Amino acid sequence: MKLSVLTPLALALVLAPLMAQNESAPAPAEAPKNEGEAPKQELNANQKAFLNLPEEQRKEFAKHLGEASRLFQAKRIFESLDEIFKAEKIFKEAPEIYNLRGSCYVEFRDFDKAMEDFRKASQLSPNNPSIEFNIAEVLFVTKKWQEAHDAFEKLLTLLPQNDVALGRLVEFKLLLCKEKLGRKNEVIVLAGKYDYLDESPFYYFAQAALAYENNDLLKAEEWLAMSGRIFRDPNVLAPWQDTLVEFGYIKSFYGDDAAAAPAN
Repeated sequence: MKLSVLTPLALALVLAPLMAQNESAPAPAEAPKNEGEAPKQELNANQKAFLNLPEEQRKEFAKHLGEASRLFQAKRIFESLDEIFKAEKIFKEAPEIYNLRGSCYVEFRDFDKAMEDFRKASQLSPNNPSIEFNIAEVLFVTKKWQEAHDAFEKLLTLLPQNDVALGRLVEFKLLLCKEKLGRKNEVIVLAGKYDYLDESPFYYFAQAALAYENNDLLKAEEWLAMSGRIFRDPNVLAPWQDTLVEFGYIKSFYGDDAAAAPAN
């Protein structure tokens, strides 16, 4: 089992703060006091229901879900699932439950169950970038290229503009989807969107992908080697390298089990 494909999912999971950790209810939506100021966002139904729980239950929920997240990051998946179950018994309408449990299922490569939970999380928290990333990532890993392409395009409209690291990674995954869909001109345009001065590895990995597609393995390896000299932190490069494994350009250390998913 290739655990390397999970790095982006783990990254996305961290983006969504636990709503249970906020014990005081935010004020309902109200008109902006100053011109140009955005109105405060009104709570949705499941958030209101959570805040109607007794304080002790909210604290207990936060404790179990926080511990589940910690155990997940430590790759202690069965223990994480146990904590998720305890949190769910207190309050089952929290999107964080399904987002985290879906990530656990991805660890087991049970993508059908993972997607079911991610979809449930999305229903409870529409347009949540963390959840939408996980949905797009499962579509990518299972080689549903058109659906993944559309999901990544949607995600780009949801991500904060200052989240350059994740935004560029999403654009790279979108580029690879376009490659599989035969949209060659769009691939070339997107590959040239950033240059070597960009603060992400996008430029180097995009050029490597073009080289791989031209069967120039030596040139692709040269581009990847350059990225390693520029970006020396392995944690920065890991999700990009994992993406090449997921896509099939690089063979996984753990074997080619991901290839079992049928290509669309």
